[in-house]
Amino acid sequence: MKKIKITAIRKVCHKDLMEQYENPIEHACDIQEGQVFIANGWERPEGLCLSAWETMSPFVMTLAHGGGNFYDGWMKNPKSAMISCNDGFRPVSFLIETLEDSDED
Repeated sequence: MKKIKITAIRKVCHKDLMEQYENPIEHACDIQEGQVFIANGWERPEGLCLSAWETMSPFVMTLAHGGGNFYDGWMKNPKSAMISCNDGFRPVSFLIETLEDSDED
């Protein structure tokens, strides 16, 4: 199974939507742009929020098992995906890439 590199590429904050719809919360997202996680197949990397993992885990699993080319050529690198977490107020975009040198098959 291949290891998968997950990099936080961009974090956006929609303050207007937060003010209009969100109940104030004390602690939201700790992810920082440039932060890197390494996934070993189905295991959620430590520090990666559960909500983000649930959104990206099908893509991570596919890549970990050698798959790719999502949506018929969506990504320039067919062994990658750009996935955003499902937080509509402060979404984070993650680049998910296969680490080719991690082949253990």
